Amino acid sequence: MVEENNDKAEIYSQRVRAGKRTYFFDVKSTRSNDYYLTITESKRKFKDDNYSYEKHKIFLYKEDFAKFMEALQDTVNHVKGELLSEEALAELERLDHAQSEAAVDEELKWE
Repeated sequence: MVEENNDKAEIYSQRVRAGKRTYFFDVKSTRSNDYYLTITESKRKFKDDNYSYEKHKIFLYKEDFAKFMEALQDTVNHVKGELLSEEALAELERLDHAQSEAAVDEELKWE
């Protein structure tokens, strides 16, 4: 039954490139017009002078959005507040700021 839903057009999609990995956040709907999110990690693998993609997918249903977001934010906060050194945290914040500026610059480009 889930496979049938994969053929439906996505309602919304966002891609995040991260080195050899790409993450896709896709909103889809069920037959009864309920919405859910799929999070896909696509990882490029090289073998015999060719490359292929290894994919892992998570299905997240709307009733779990709040719990998922809370757990994700708590986990990120724990890493930032308890595990990273001050130098690593400063570098992460510098990268976040640089990416934010790049996104704004991208939005302002004329096509």
